[in-house]
Amino acid sequence: VIFSLSLRGTHFFLWLLKQNTTEKHLYSFLGQMTDLIYTEKELVQSLREYIKAEESKLAAVKSWANKLDALTRVSTADPEGYLAHPVNAYKLMKRLNTEWSELESLVLQNPADGFVSNMSVHRQYFPDEEDETGAAKALMRLQDTYQLDSEAFSKGKLPGVHSNAVLTVDDCFDMGKTAYNDADYYHAVLWLQQALKQLDDGEEAVVSKADILDYLSYSVYQMGDLPRAIELTRRLVAIDPSHQRAGGNLRYFEQLLMKQLREMNQDYQPPSEEPIQLGTYSRPKDHLPERESYEALCRGEGIQMTEARRSRLFCRYHDGKRNPRLLLKPVKEEDEWDSPHIVRYLDSLSDEEVEKIKELAKPRLARATVRDPKTGVLTTANYRVSKSAWLEGEEDPVIDRVNQRIEDITGLTVETAELLQVANYGVGGQYEPHFDFSRKDEPDAFKRLGTGNRLATYLNYMSDVEAGGATVFPDFGAVIWPRKGTSVFWYNLFRSGEGDYRTRHAACPVLVGSKWVSNKWIHERGQEFRRPCGLTEVD
Repeated sequence: VIFSLSLRGTHFFLWLLKQNTTEKHLYSFLGQMTDLIYTEKELVQSLREYIKAEESKLAAVKSWANKLDALTRVSTADPEGYLAHPVNAYKLMKRLNTEWSELESLVLQNPADGFVSNMSVHRQYFPDEEDETGAAKALMRLQDTYQLDSEAFSKGKLPGVHSNAVLTVDDCFDMGKTAYNDADYYHAVLWLQQALKQLDDGEEAVVSKADILDYLSYSVYQMGDLPRAIELTRRLVAIDPSHQRAGGNLRYFEQLLMKQLREMNQDYQPPSEEPIQLGTYSRPKDHLPERESYEALCRGEGIQMTEARRSRLFCRYHDGKRNPRLLLKPVKEEDEWDSPHIVRYLDSLSDEEVEKIKELAKPRLARATVRDPKTGVLTTANYRVSKSAWLEGEEDPVIDRVNQRIEDITGLTVETAELLQVANYGVGGQYEPHFDFSRKDEPDAFKRLGTGNRLATYLNYMSDVEAGGATVFPDFGAVIWPRKGTSVFWYNLFRSGEGDYRTRHAACPVLVGSKWVSNKWIHERGQEFRRPCGLTEVD
């Protein structure tokens, strides 16, 4: 409205001015002069309307500036802390992709070269539609993994955390629409229902109730709930009788329901009056067979740590079999799991080393990749959502020192290991259950490296995580929680070279916080005398 008022006001004022100044008239008497008075009054009125429209536009811009000024003061005070909350991260993506473009359109109604030039310079760094969609899906991933309802998310209530980061009606609608456009009707229903609830509670919004009901009724139909789809569509027809799809959809839904009831010889049952919420509909199955156990472990449920097993876990000082560099300062070693044996090393990275590694990695962080099991080529995958960078020992003494420390602690050569990989998991960042080693059906996975299979994994935790972000092993129910400055180590292969399939593991989605890790994948070549072969397949 502001945009059109401004444009109309300008054009009308200029048109009126033109009409009253370009035609030549001789005003010989008072009557004609009084006409000019009224003309001038009309011009002044038109001018005032133009000023009012411009002031409305300016007020809108000022309102934007004030709101964003307050917002950026909070966000820049602690950028990582601010982005640690997934709602803040999602709304940042949405603001930069959608709302700043709306502001740009507003300013462009009147030439503003400085602003537009600045926008053009920075636009290349803005998130795009794919980024906004990715952030929305990250919230849905967190919702699933940690069993959070949409209302808790919309109010910024996360386990152990409460903040002012809220989702408006329009935010919830956009979340639902993102899922809808991806044919993900399960999540579409959850978020569209939340948008409708907040609108019914009196919250103001740009989106109309008719639009929400339109998307929600069809999504509910897709979830197989015909009675509720009919009830929602009736609400839509009552609000907008001329809606182009609602009438046809309602007749179709009613006919389909009657047909189903006849076939099953059942009477009509009115839809439940309970609002749609988490658990109303079953979540569709996906590609991951251990989805439920994996997500339960992420929530801290189903951990198979028994008292008998705990009694077999110990802590000790570890000197790397009398390694000269560890004799005077052995590392503290703790057993995390007995079989397969997983150990944690304490104080394995200093704060200064962590900051240097992050400093080196940040300029190169890119979407993390996985190795295609058939071609051996690195490629992105939806089941791994993080950003990573690879660092060489020659780049900085810190990297060289960390590599040497890994060799000293493990007793394995890192000459044939992969580069130190640094990864950052932000909002919803995860790596679903996977094997680090290549299986028999993918013999060429590491062929290009020429160093054999991934024998072992050494993982450095470079940050604490407020909530989520655990490393879990669904096969035997282990959970390893991130602790800054510590490292965990396990073998992926038995001494025979056969893969230990129990080591299938995952990085749980980060719920609150930012997770930084670095890891070293140690390969088989060069370990022949450091870890000799066993006599049986599972030694």
